[in-house]
Amino acid sequence: QAQLVESGGGFVQAGGSLRLACVASGNTFSSDAMGWFRQAPGKEREFVAAVSLTGGSKPGSSKYGDSVKGRFTISRDNAKSTVYLQMNSLKPEDTGVYYCVADPNPLILLTTPRSWGPGTRVTVSA
Repeated sequence: QAQLVESGGGFVQAGGSLRLACVASGNTFSSDAMGWFRQAPGKEREFVAAVSLTGGSKPGSSKYGDSVKGRFTISRDNAKSTVYLQMNSLKPEDTGVYYCVADPNPLILLTTPRSWGPGTRVTVSA
């Protein structure tokens, strides 16, 4: 099972950008699909983005939740065992705790991933 640690959260004004990073350890990164979930205050956790083993911009290699499509971009650097989430045009409703997730099954990753990081907080002010 992967151990995941997120970084890059913080406070930003609406319209701004942040880049989250997640470093994975445990020798499973090369075989795991990776992704991000988030949880807003008082709401359930929500799928944000996922990237396949190969990553990149090839069709089908990444998926996004409807609320972030066109604004967020997920990518991975397999050499660094790191997955990134570039967040642009941030909105107050993007506020929440962002969790890095991993699972060897890319379909299960979208709903109930096996591994979770502790989370990093993002606050977007109006």
